[in-house]
Amino acid sequence: MANSIKQSAGGLALQITQPARDAELVVEDTEGNATRRAEVYVYGFDDLLLLVDSETVAVSHRTELVTAAAQDTGSIHRGGLAKLRSQATATKSNFPAVRMPGSDSVTPPQSASGMACL
Repeated sequence: MANSIKQSAGGLALQITQPARDAELVVEDTEGNATRRAEVYVYGFDDLLLLVDSETVAVSHRTELVTAAAQDTGSIHRGGLAKLRSQATATKSNFPAVRMPGSDSVTPPQSASGMACL
């Protein structure tokens, strides 16, 4: 099932609560309060969003990941730095607007069937 990308106060966002916890992009105390929310690089590909921790993944490794994803999907869209944010019990990642090929307007993808949080 695809993850739904929605408009939020900070722009476009995708709820990533469990994948962010699994990748330790969000660390919580015993009461569920976030003690760490990573700053991440978000890259968009056809049917894939790649979130990479800016503090723990070296630039050379990020380059390899983005290159591999672009080759595997045959695509790449704009990427950029984003902050994870909490809203109620969910963690969301805002991501840069994607300029679709052949278009002058910024068009958000409607879903991402794949997501990798590293």
